[in-house]
Amino acid sequence: MNCRHVEPSLLWQHFAVLCAFPRPSHHEAALRAHIQAWADQLGLANELDAVGNLLIRKPATLGMEDKLGVVLQGHLDMVALKNEATQHDFLRDPIKTYIADGWMHADGTTLGADNGIGVAAALAILESSDIAHGPLEVLLTIDEESGMTGAKGLQPDCLQGQLLFNLDTEDWGELYVGCAGGVDVTVSQTLNPESMPAGWVVRDIAITGLKGGHSGVDIHLERGNAIKLLSCFLFRAIPQFDLRVVSIRGGSLRNALPREAFARVAIPACDAVKFKEVAEQCVADWRAALSRVEPEIKMTVCEAQAEEVLNAADSAKVVNLLLALPHGIRRWSQEVAGVVESSNNLGVVQFEGRRFESVLMVRSLTDFGVAELTQTIRAVARLAGFSVDSGGAYPGWAPNLQSRALLVLQQAYQALHGAAPLVKVIHAGLECGLIGKAYPDIEMVSFGPTIRGAHSPDERVEIASVAQFWELLKASLAAVPLRN
Repeated sequence: MNCRHVEPSLLWQHFAVLCAFPRPSHHEAALRAHIQAWADQLGLANELDAVGNLLIRKPATLGMEDKLGVVLQGHLDMVALKNEATQHDFLRDPIKTYIADGWMHADGTTLGADNGIGVAAALAILESSDIAHGPLEVLLTIDEESGMTGAKGLQPDCLQGQLLFNLDTEDWGELYVGCAGGVDVTVSQTLNPESMPAGWVVRDIAITGLKGGHSGVDIHLERGNAIKLLSCFLFRAIPQFDLRVVSIRGGSLRNALPREAFARVAIPACDAVKFKEVAEQCVADWRAALSRVEPEIKMTVCEAQAEEVLNAADSAKVVNLLLALPHGIRRWSQEVAGVVESSNNLGVVQFEGRRFESVLMVRSLTDFGVAELTQTIRAVARLAGFSVDSGGAYPGWAPNLQSRALLVLQQAYQALHGAAPLVKVIHAGLECGLIGKAYPDIEMVSFGPTIRGAHSPDERVEIASVAQFWELLKASLAAVPLRN
């Protein structure tokens, strides 16, 4: 990526380095080692904690030594998703980027602007020699996208700053002071296929073309869920064709809206023509119902081969379960207008051979909301005779509208733009809740540039908003008050 003509150039240069290092969750070590070596060259104190988070410290600039200490925080990992036809190895290949119409995109993959832009901004501040700031720490966590294990392992004796700027939200001009908590729920069962009935044929079904997106940020847009659509079609087809399931897979991550889903099924050979006609009618129905949100939805039916299938009862059980599991908004907040309180994402399903597993992500601004929706999933799964486990829980972040961190950002934004920023609570999960648990006295605010399509290959970041985000970050660091 050529950054010479993109401003702020120092930030974009660091983002280019991030794009050159493969960094899906659990694979940030090479990038982290590179950043450590870079920090050593700059003479910046740095250390790894017990779980692998990287902390870098930079002394205050001259005359700013008595300011409150600030922690700039972001996560090193990125969501690794690609289009089905894209040839890309997230463990080896760099992210290929391009600019179009004022936005930075990736070529058929996620871009990693979430949270690469925030990390790049923090590194640019560390490298700069002409940006005023008080005592500064940069905390770069690991595995945020796959369970926030870095933030969960943060010890209460490593950070010294009193204010924390989380650089991981995706709407320029908005300051976030609260977020949802959540938990992962896994539904599973061992199933026993039987031999293919004589005189039957096998068909592969592929649902593609959906937008996908971030299961917290985009859940309210009511986009299609490929797993749900696939189960709707199979539910329609089972009584007509005595359909049997061979395999099912859909989605890639529990926190991404499923863009694609696939099934291999068996039907009597005499029904092959009618089966395709029903599939075409189903797609027509979806296009009519979802034309405003999913105009590119597609379903293809192709010939395939298989030796084993689920029996009729287990095939129906799998399809009924996927159709019955909740997905989408459960409840809107009664406390914060226009914010989703509770939601669930039916994010992943995988059945091949004998093991069935589906992973869902529950989010809520309240503990009650998490518990109630998790119980609903358990009840549905148990009615179908499937096992349920939950884990990876993380707390929400309760708003503090009197925090000094928020006041600094509000004043800096007002001075730059002559207007007040919006102050919001986000339904997505942020690491602030976990950081606040380890550091209950730290005062936090989250902000960032405009990113669209996060957690999907449509991810892009608006270049102009990155420049505005950068100016606000610099102004805010300069405006931090003195220690009491």
